This record gives sequence, structure tokens and C-alpha cells, in this order.
Amino acid sequence: MSLSSSPALPTRAVLLSRVSKTVMVASLGVFGLLVAVNNMTDYGSNYEFVRHVLSMDTTFPGNALKWRAVSSPVLWHIFYVLIIAAEFLTGALFSFAALQMARAVKVPAEEFRSARALVPVATALGFMIWFFGFSVVGGEWFAMWQSHVWNGQEAAFRFFMAMLGVCVFTLQGD
Repeated sequence: MSLSSSPALPTRAVLLSRVSKTVMVASLGVFGLLVAVNNMTDYGSNYEFVRHVLSMDTTFPGNALKWRAVSSPVLWHIFYVLIIAAEFLTGALFSFAALQMARAVKVPAEEFRSARALVPVATALGFMIWFFGFSVVGGEWFAMWQSHVWNGQEAAFRFFMAMLGVCVFTLQGD
């Protein structure tokens, strides 16, 4: 039994693992922020995507689900602005989590665990955008899967799976 009551500092292997986790979380932060910035600076490109998905104008002819289509340009803009805001917030949360983790790389395990607390929150928000928003709402409700031109499901799948993978790895113990 040690006379010292202070928790043990991390070993070299633990430090490398923590740095890896931090870099991955930071990468997700940059991704989310970059997607949001790209959508703001080139608003028209992905606005067209949102417009076509919501209006369902490229789904199969005779599609019985077209009653769900949204034909209001005001609503198209509202949907798109909400998507951009959520992308920005996701990127900001991941970035802030990475900053907290970077500051805690050399501290005892309990403090590092606390530093990564925002990672699941950021992951959940990213999952809501790219799984719920693109796969459930866009893909199924607005039948985006029927469009050969305006279908973002595969890209969205890559995004939320990367987030989930990094989240699971990050929450693993030292």
C-alpha cells in the first residue's frame, strides 16, 4: 500500500492512447465545423439538395408518398438553416471536447474521463443530423432513397458511423 494518496499518472502507452482519442475527437470537430462553414459559404449548392429532397421531385414517378412533399421555399430555408446550425454545434461540441481532453492528457484517469464527457453529447447530436435527419427523415419520410441524383444516405452513413466509432473508442478505459 502506498503512503501517497494521489492517483497514478498515466504511462507512455496510456498517453499515446489518450492523444489518439483526442486527435480523433478533434478531427470530428473540424469535420462538423467545416461542413457547416462550407454550407454557409456555398449556401446554394446544398440548398438545392435540401430543396429537391423535401420537394420529392426526383423520386419515382407515381410515388404514393408524394403527399409528404414540402413545396414551400421558406420551409426549405428553415430546414437548411437548422441543419447548418446543428452541424456547427456538433463541430463545436467535438472541438470543445478535444480541447478539454488535450488539457487532461497527462492527468490521472478519473480526470481524463471527466474531460471526455462531451464526446457522447456531440456524437448524439451528429447522429441526430446524419442518421435521423438524413436516413430517417430524408431517406424514408421524403423517400430520398428513390432519387439517383439527390441521395445523401451513403455519405451520411459514413459520417455517423465514424462518429460512433470514435465515441466508442474514446469512452474505452485507459
